Amino acid sequence: MNKITNNKNISGLNPELLKDLLSSYSQESNIIKWDMGASSSRDLSVQVQQGKAKQLKGSQRNSMTLRVWNNNKVGITSTSDLTNKGIRKAMKVAIQASDFGNEKEAPEFSSLAKSPLGKISSYISNDHRVDELLNILKKAEKELIDSHHSIDSVPYNGLSESFMERLYINSEGANRYMKLSQSSIYLYAKAEEKNKKPRSAGSVRIDKNLDKLDIDSCINETSKKLVSHLNYTQIETNKYLICFSPESFLQLITAFSSMFNARSIIDGVSLMNEDSIGTQIAINSLNISDEGLHPKNVGAFSFDGEGTPTQNVELIKSGILTNLLHSEATARKFGVKPTGHAGLGAKVSVSPDWLVVSKSKDNLDVNEDLCIKTTNKQYILIDELSAIHSGVKASQGSFSLPFDGWIVNDGKRTSIEAATIAGDILKVLNSIVKIENDPIVTHQGISPHVWVENISITGEA
Repeated sequence: MNKITNNKNISGLNPELLKDLLSSYSQESNIIKWDMGASSSRDLSVQVQQGKAKQLKGSQRNSMTLRVWNNNKVGITSTSDLTNKGIRKAMKVAIQASDFGNEKEAPEFSSLAKSPLGKISSYISNDHRVDELLNILKKAEKELIDSHHSIDSVPYNGLSESFMERLYINSEGANRYMKLSQSSIYLYAKAEEKNKKPRSAGSVRIDKNLDKLDIDSCINETSKKLVSHLNYTQIETNKYLICFSPESFLQLITAFSSMFNARSIIDGVSLMNEDSIGTQIAINSLNISDEGLHPKNVGAFSFDGEGTPTQNVELIKSGILTNLLHSEATARKFGVKPTGHAGLGAKVSVSPDWLVVSKSKDNLDVNEDLCIKTTNKQYILIDELSAIHSGVKASQGSFSLPFDGWIVNDGKRTSIEAATIAGDILKVLNSIVKIENDPIVTHQGISPHVWVENISITGEA
């Protein structure tokens, strides 16, 4: 087993060297305009099974996307070979690819590629040996199994430590570079009681520093959640008052993030269209923003694939769609500035960074009295949604998703054996009856509990 020494100088990218090489090769090829985005990561991960090592993985990944402008056409190529020879070959291939470029849809440099970057933590932790990660995960597995007599195994688990770098440079002098570290643990345990079906539950924790990763709370949450699922019952098919946990509501919003995606709108695969800005799409109490610069956003970079600074963007304010997420190309089409959400590739993608759901301070909850009265009786608490990729039709707004959750009667939780929640995302956003005051930080964003009425649930025998 090779040991990795503690060392914060983990750079796999050399921005100055790459810039000099590309400048030299572009001059040799009579290319005046070019840009490059590159990333590098070094990952170490372990999995265990019943106190023994199940899988040990270590990897080093490099990738580079190079664009060249040649006679009003753009050629694009990607490679994982960041040696001198690899970069020279990439320049040659990109120039050849420019012969097939579309002059009418040629990308441009981001207008903000040289603008000041927002403040963001770029903390780099000391790295750890693989045997250290293995011992930590073995201990966590044992503590979780020992926490309750019905827990017999942790079939899915993992502990990882990653070091990541990103850079963007172009021929006009843009020069972005950032590196960071990230560690994560997930524990997914199984329990079974006599004459009952096996039940399972899990949780995740992420931090910039492995030494500060809250493993104890991950163990406790998994155990508590799993034990609460041991006493289960069937649920009748009907419409119910639903309380979405922060995790499940963020899962649902993320599944329909094409609503905020300018690229998806242009491609015709979004519920929204180019005239949707300024329209009411949710209740007045709902705010949703994308906050890549939020201090709780572990793994955030200060710029996107095109070198645009990462920005916090208000997407829904008081129920009104106020902004979209943009790349350079979509921003140019909409007549606005790019928002720092682009990936660099043959077709530039757009995606959210860190969604934050909150309650508008200007509006009271709709039907709050109704919600308070009903919560003293029966409602459904949804903890986690499943089968997101197969159960969501984002362009149509519909979803049908299995979930883990509980029936709550007079404050008493009883796990639901198996059920599916179905509906329309816009109807959900307009059927919210309460947005709680306390925001909760999860590994995928921030949200309070959100209550929605008259949602269809299908019970499964």
